[in-house]
Amino acid sequence: MWAAIRLIRATRVFGTIFLSYLWALSFARLWPHRFGTDARWKKVHRKNARRMYKGFVRLRGVYIKLGQILSIMGTFLPRSYTEELEGLQDEVPAQPYPTVAKAFEKALGKSPKAAFASFEEKPIAAASLGQVHEARNADGERLAVKVLYPNVADIIRIDLRVLGWALKVYKNFVPINQIERVHEQLADMLARETDLANEARCLTRMAENFAGDADTLFPVVHPEWSCKTVLTMSFMDGVKISKKDALSTLGLDPYAVATKLTQVFYKQLFIDRFFHADPHPGNFFVQKGPGGEARIVVLDLGSATELSPNLADGMLDILQGLLTKNDDMVVRGIETMGFVAEGGDRALLERTVRKYFEKLLNLNITDFSKIDPNVAQQLADPDMKRDELRELMKSIAYPEGWFYVERAAVIMFGLSSQLAPKLNTVQVGMPYVMRFMMARNAERHAKPAAPAAVAASPAE
Repeated sequence: MWAAIRLIRATRVFGTIFLSYLWALSFARLWPHRFGTDARWKKVHRKNARRMYKGFVRLRGVYIKLGQILSIMGTFLPRSYTEELEGLQDEVPAQPYPTVAKAFEKALGKSPKAAFASFEEKPIAAASLGQVHEARNADGERLAVKVLYPNVADIIRIDLRVLGWALKVYKNFVPINQIERVHEQLADMLARETDLANEARCLTRMAENFAGDADTLFPVVHPEWSCKTVLTMSFMDGVKISKKDALSTLGLDPYAVATKLTQVFYKQLFIDRFFHADPHPGNFFVQKGPGGEARIVVLDLGSATELSPNLADGMLDILQGLLTKNDDMVVRGIETMGFVAEGGDRALLERTVRKYFEKLLNLNITDFSKIDPNVAQQLADPDMKRDELRELMKSIAYPEGWFYVERAAVIMFGLSSQLAPKLNTVQVGMPYVMRFMMARNAERHAKPAAPAAVAASPAE
């Protein structure tokens, strides 16, 4: 019964928004000069964005997660949506302790207070899919215990069904190729984030990738009290990375913290090609090292994902093109990544990219946290007609795996700009990556070649 009620409520939210657009589109076709203007459409977008925000708050659960994702996914939604949904980035109210205790006991056969020497009823963190409690084992070691909410898999299944319907409707208004991949990759991400055994494996793998870096830390998994719906880890101290006052109290320079964070992200993305796909501020703590250096504590790796070679190679081409002011390399990178749709107008896309690139190089941005709204207008092409813009949208594909990269990059660089507004993450990250690549290439060339296989028998 609860599933049917949830389905009806979610359908009502999206249905109301759909009917609003259908009504607006009908009026725009009948009276284009009055109802088809940009100003009119902005009002429609704003009204529906507020409807979506209020609806997601009422629905909670997966819709909070979806709203958080949409708030930083500017590729598909009008700016009104990203602005309205930004409020969902704040902390989510926790579930009552009895709910969590029941889920823990169902998973592991004991109540939390029977499993541990102590277990705090008040959580230290709460999210859309689960929450984290502090505990201590028999040895007195501090632990962090993450517990998924009950029925979360069933809720996700229902919510994704409604979202799939909504995306099909949305595609009629915004003709982007392969937009269905957003739904597919969101489903994949949620499946991984609700498998805490997967997160345990990701934690171990990522920690091994940074084994030589004493200033990047990860929790240690305790497998005896972990399973698919419960994850017990070592408790990690530190201050939330976005708290600049707390960093100052520790004597840490926010620019040094942002630099280290950028280097960690670039290493994950381009060297290890296995990266944190949900790098919001709550997933990073900062400690002060013995030498006064900033140490980054990385948490919540349930959505960590591998980067495909085409995306990694294409992004490297784009970054190198930006650094060397080579627009041919930028265009090549976009094509390598898979953004050129099959059958699309490649010449139009290339022409647009080159024009955008030329304007980008002429901008003088010194403070990345306070970019003037006029910057977007400077980058826009006022000569592009509506039909040409629609054709351009049809020429853009959505590469598999880009969902995770875009989401991670937007969150990461947004966080970096909050900490260090004048830090150029490309200039910080690329030389760091190049040093790794040169060291790796030198190591490979230094290794002696393996002896050639001998085809003949000893008797010969």
